[in-house]
Amino acid sequence: MTSRVLIVDDEPNIVISLEFLLKREGFAVSVARDGEEGLKAIRAQRPDLVILDVMMPKLDGFAVLSEVRGDPDLAAVRILMLTAKGREAEQKKGLGLGADAYMPKPFSTHELVAKAKALLAGPA
Repeated sequence: MTSRVLIVDDEPNIVISLEFLLKREGFAVSVARDGEEGLKAIRAQRPDLVILDVMMPKLDGFAVLSEVRGDPDLAAVRILMLTAKGREAEQKKGLGLGADAYMPKPFSTHELVAKAKALLAGPA
């Protein structure tokens, strides 16, 4: 079965490149352009993996992460935080709120695809 990945990011260049790379790897990819839209999409689509930016309009990634982790129906959703906020304190906050992984921008596209595959292959 094809893994479903939701990209939640407001930067068009990042969305375009991630969408292309992940589709090329065989994932079913959908996109949300802000945190509010992302949270609605997570609840409606139940993706296997969410690539979630932190700094976005309406709801930031930490708020989306908290909502998802607070909903038992969404427990199986894996979350990879992708953000320009790469400081250790930000990473600890994201992981403390329940992110499965954290990747700072700028990122290697090859590393991101490898991380996505590892998250989808491994146990929750």
